[in-house]
Amino acid sequence: MSSINNTSRRNFLKIAGLGGTALYLGIFSSDSTASVINPLKLAEEAKSVELNAWVIIDTSGKVTLVDHRAEMGQGSFHSVPQILAEELEVGLNDINVIFGKGDKKYGNQVTGGSSTIRSNYKKFLKLTATAREMLIAAAATQWKVPHEECYAELGHVIHRNSGKKAHYGELVTAASKLEIPQNVKLKNRSDYKLIGKSLRRIDTLPKTNGKLIFGLDKRIPGMVYAAVERNPRFRGKVKSFDAAAALKVPGVKKVFKIKMLVFKTYREGVAVVADSTWAAFQGKKLLKVEWDDSGFEHINTADIYKKQLENVMNQEGLSFKEQGNPTSVIANSVKKLDLIYQTPYQSHYCMEPLNCIADFKDGKVEIWGPIQAPDWVQDALSEELKMPRENVIVNMTFLGGGFGRKAFMDYPHEAAVISREINSPVQVVWTREDDATQGPYRPGITYRCEGVVNNGKIEALKFRMSGQNNDHWRDPATKTSANRSTSEGFLKPYFDTVKNVSFAEVLFETPIPSMWWRSVYASTNGFAYESFMDEMAHEANKDPLDFRREYLDERIHKLIDKLEEVSGWKKRKKNEGFGVAITECFSSTVGHIVKVSKKNGGVKIDKVWAVMDCGWYVNPDIIRAQVEGSIVMGIGAAAFHEITFKDGITNQKNFYDYQMPRINDIPPIEVYIMENSEDAGGVGEPGLPPLAPALTNAIFDLTGKRIRKLPFNLAQI
Repeated sequence: MSSINNTSRRNFLKIAGLGGTALYLGIFSSDSTASVINPLKLAEEAKSVELNAWVIIDTSGKVTLVDHRAEMGQGSFHSVPQILAEELEVGLNDINVIFGKGDKKYGNQVTGGSSTIRSNYKKFLKLTATAREMLIAAAATQWKVPHEECYAELGHVIHRNSGKKAHYGELVTAASKLEIPQNVKLKNRSDYKLIGKSLRRIDTLPKTNGKLIFGLDKRIPGMVYAAVERNPRFRGKVKSFDAAAALKVPGVKKVFKIKMLVFKTYREGVAVVADSTWAAFQGKKLLKVEWDDSGFEHINTADIYKKQLENVMNQEGLSFKEQGNPTSVIANSVKKLDLIYQTPYQSHYCMEPLNCIADFKDGKVEIWGPIQAPDWVQDALSEELKMPRENVIVNMTFLGGGFGRKAFMDYPHEAAVISREINSPVQVVWTREDDATQGPYRPGITYRCEGVVNNGKIEALKFRMSGQNNDHWRDPATKTSANRSTSEGFLKPYFDTVKNVSFAEVLFETPIPSMWWRSVYASTNGFAYESFMDEMAHEANKDPLDFRREYLDERIHKLIDKLEEVSGWKKRKKNEGFGVAITECFSSTVGHIVKVSKKNGGVKIDKVWAVMDCGWYVNPDIIRAQVEGSIVMGIGAAAFHEITFKDGITNQKNFYDYQMPRINDIPPIEVYIMENSEDAGGVGEPGLPPLAPALTNAIFDLTGKRIRKLPFNLAQI
């Protein structure tokens, strides 16, 4: 057994004491190597290991998966069991899934970057295949028959010649004492019975019948409720408040000033604690608060984009990547493209508003809620509350949407501070208006894209972006280097085929809190870079797909072939607008073709075709659902909503002024998945970035009008 660390006697006894009770499957935190844990071998070597038990098979034969990541609709709660059931040879519905608590032993628990499957699928396959072989070996030894005469099926080991059968629960004690086999052979994809199939999600029924517990559903004994009136301006403070009217609301118990962590700064507010959410909300409405908004900039949207434009027009910025000498080529070219693209601030607008339960007592704090990054919450609260990390206990519930927003530490910290003040467990619930006006947001960004086409070929590409860098909030030291996502969304093969290319970031900062939004910077970069690539194709007088094909590799050529086939790209007619965009992020490449037509003086989206190449994959139905959801979200961000600011206050408050696309705004969508043997890529995020540029490129194809600033109104083109 490899990678066993010397640890405390307490941990040694804890692991060794597991012998004979179950088969524990986990990873070693030292190198994230997947393995089966053999407690007796650990005891023999007088060593131990920090164990992350991902999968447990007990003596009743029950299989339990400890899901170390959040489930917020993306489907990992189903996809991981589908992987386990395949190599472990158990029924999918026989796997019990529970959420793991926040714990370093799990490694990175942040649900983001479309990383759950792509980062762990090989470990899960090896882990469960190893366990299966150990169970078969235990049965073969017990029956005194050759190992190769036995096989596993539906949670049992069966002897092929005699028909003898034993369920896993009867074998785990013996299996846990065996040597752990090395280099277990995995199934070929052609032999899969479950992986690659559109199996019904195991969480669909309990979600529709109300059985599953989301954050807002969670209750613990003795819990009270709180709402917080926060300064509508970023970084403002509480000067004074009058709670008299609020305290007269039946059920309101206490009103007091608090401050919560917002990255490396704090936001002040007034908390209203009551015996119901309704009473807390009513009390909050009656508060009279005087705010101190002096000493910092009051932001206006127009000023943001003016400054960003000045930045990209007058500064070279921090270089992210450069090859060749695009600056010189562009400067010495008579004919060149020099264009500006702008993308807006966006809110996450999860259907489940923010909420969190905290219980602070006896020097510890326990958290329950829709948490996207439990390990980060542990780190943040440990630091802020000055307590050991192990005294911060974080429990995940299901999330009603996340998109990056619920990987933030402000709302758990706020709940913990209120619980400490009142010495009672409390659930803090944000209203839609709270969520809309407090941020953090996807940052608005301005891009300057320069390029030269000569004799139909790209000679140089030069990109500069200016917008908030999300990393700066967490680590100010990053201000000395370019945004690490500066080229996110840009197809990597271009770097191999275009001789002169550069990407740079021109630093831009405001007090507006910003952070990740679905597909992170690819959602904004993709619009600029793929819109510009279309304009380069037009400059070269070439078909936009043919133009891209010249610079891309064989794998993407196959994706382009599929796009052309399913959309009828080569057969498009006059008066039909077709646009294409292809982007890459989180190890997956996605192409969209959008078809538009004229309608009542505006433009109507007729259809979207999407082709995803995510390599190895689990469940095509989940992939299609994620791409469809990404397209709907992309349509909203391109043509329906944005966050704007006036005098330091967010203008949009709720769905009436941050309008979402409705069902009749959504066109037919067809999603296709490429088949290959490449490593798994992400699924939850990469389907979004191509939508906006494919749509605006289609509008140009139909009308001759270029759209370089989002959002725009489809009815007024």
